[in-house]
Amino acid sequence: MRGGQVPLRARAPKRPANTSEQAHVNDRDAGLVPPDSELPAGAHEPALEPLYAPPNPEPEESIQHSLFGEILDWMLAPLLLLWPMSIAITYLVAKSIANQPFDHALEDRVTVLAQQVREVDGAIATRLPGSARDILRADDVDSVYFQILDAAGKHVDGDRELPRPRADEGDKDGAVHFRNDAVHGTPVRVAYLYVNLDPFHQADAAANADEPAARKALVQVAETLDKRALLANEIIKGVILPQFIILPVILALVWFALSRGLSPLAELQERIRARSSDDLSPIDSRQVPEEISPLVGSLNDMLGRLAQTIDMQKRFIADAAHQMKTPLAGMRMQSELALRQVDPGEIHRSLEQLATSSESATRLVNQLLALARAENQPHAGLAFEELELGALAVSVVQDWVQASFAHGIDLGYEPHDEPVTIAGNAMMLRELLSNLIDNALRYTPSGGSVTVRVRRDGEHALLEVEDTGPGIAPTERAHVFERFYRILGNSASGSGLGLAIVREIAGQHNAEVDIFNNPRAHSKKFPGSLFRLTFPPPASDPIDAA
Repeated sequence: MRGGQVPLRARAPKRPANTSEQAHVNDRDAGLVPPDSELPAGAHEPALEPLYAPPNPEPEESIQHSLFGEILDWMLAPLLLLWPMSIAITYLVAKSIANQPFDHALEDRVTVLAQQVREVDGAIATRLPGSARDILRADDVDSVYFQILDAAGKHVDGDRELPRPRADEGDKDGAVHFRNDAVHGTPVRVAYLYVNLDPFHQADAAANADEPAARKALVQVAETLDKRALLANEIIKGVILPQFIILPVILALVWFALSRGLSPLAELQERIRARSSDDLSPIDSRQVPEEISPLVGSLNDMLGRLAQTIDMQKRFIADAAHQMKTPLAGMRMQSELALRQVDPGEIHRSLEQLATSSESATRLVNQLLALARAENQPHAGLAFEELELGALAVSVVQDWVQASFAHGIDLGYEPHDEPVTIAGNAMMLRELLSNLIDNALRYTPSGGSVTVRVRRDGEHALLEVEDTGPGIAPTERAHVFERFYRILGNSASGSGLGLAIVREIAGQHNAEVDIFNNPRAHSKKFPGSLFRLTFPPPASDPIDAA
């Protein structure tokens, strides 16, 4: 190892941990446990767990809801809630409407009756013949009551059981007033007024405040509420019965309108269902309502990503088949040649070529799998954790010490004075650095050197791999990251996938990859290369690969 670099030792292989679960064996069926009759006294078998456990209830979030049902519920629920309220309001309005004509008739009766009240020789007399009394009480539905009281409150004529108005009910101003009361427990509507027995005395009392108040008689006419209730019920029937007819029509129209309004969803479903399995073209958003255009747009985005993924898989399969064809054909040719050879030396040489071809095929398959794993990580989800970049680099360099000895190359690591911490995925970063070291070892001639360096430039963490190989021309640096790209005239073995893996993993970590000439190389023939990865500052979150 070079001076000034940390000496590295190849680590001893560790015994892999057994992560497989142990199989459970039924000891009684295997004959290892005696039956119950042969168990010693006091010994008991462990209690068996119940064979059936009730399933957990399905969470409410996973229950599928109907859009049609949701809209119908939100439309009908207020309607069914407001309908009883409208019936109650209609009943109150109907009662008010029914009271008005009957109150006018009652007012006319009490006015006519008041006109028959006169004071004769200090006593109240009524000019009300029997026929007039019969007409006053004539009503086929309601019971009519009347009452006349003098100024002292003594009964003069009519029904004695009719209650008197309270002191706070109405003014004694000669106007007709109304109140609700009851006779023998039956509700009645009462119209009453106070009749002035001495109109001239009322004029003098108005002119002179010292004059005593005029004497007034009370006249009341009351009737039960049966006609009013019948009229209110007729009004309610006239309003409610048409609603019973209209309500089903409204429900049918709402059902038809919802079905008609949601028909574009059914049409969209049929259009999608009619597509072939390989048709991932975007859905025409001009043929769908404006409300579901965002949904169609999101679906088109998903179809675009799915098409890109499928194209990537198809391209990967095609590239893999093309690249595997050459080593497999070489292996087949070498094996057929070995079968035809008789000389042991020639057979040994063919087997060596066969082993070399199989090693190349194995490396190609491993890199294809690594590339596929790196490309699919953004879709499967990549977990980032805080890790020390220097410790990870030391571990990877140690794994390549023996390979550097086989190539005759001086492999070294230059640490930073302080720990360099980044957020990333350790497994993917190990794959990235391994491909950079492997690429450097393959293109560096024997006797050269490869240096891995971790340092910090301001807030950015830097990972550098430096070699003394032939270098990469500036015009080629943008192409070497393409899959299966090989620089013309280069005889070094390789598949052209290593740097494509590096670019993919670096992109997942939001890191930039740059290629420079080795500033420490002194040979014009071998200017060397410097691969530098620049990671984002720790304060910024890495790209969420999910």
